[in-house]
Amino acid sequence: MRTLLAATLIAAALAASAQSGERKPPAGSTPLSEPPPPPPMEQTVPALEPVVTTRHEGDQEIVEYRIKGKLYMQRVTPKHGKPYVLMDHQGDGTFMRQDNPLDSGVRVPQWVLKEF
Repeated sequence: MRTLLAATLIAAALAASAQSGERKPPAGSTPLSEPPPPPPMEQTVPALEPVVTTRHEGDQEIVEYRIKGKLYMQRVTPKHGKPYVLMDHQGDGTFMRQDNPLDSGVRVPQWVLKEF
């Protein structure tokens, strides 16, 4: 078993040492004097950055998120209770409540069939 392990390690070392040599450039090629500059970085479009406004309504703090003037999300934080999110998924002004950001909105019916 040890000889098999030693033979495998030697074979891997020989293969690695064969690849470490410097290669000759292909015939007819000329080396670059200086690498080309990197492409310009894309600037963020200010219209796609959400505009965040905060307002207070009674005991609740409501944070509104708008893109291009259209309200698409509201984060409601009541004074007593858990915060939740209202999302407009279709863009028609109908908001659906999401208690968890990973919530898909699917609700499983939970009827009581029999109690013991």
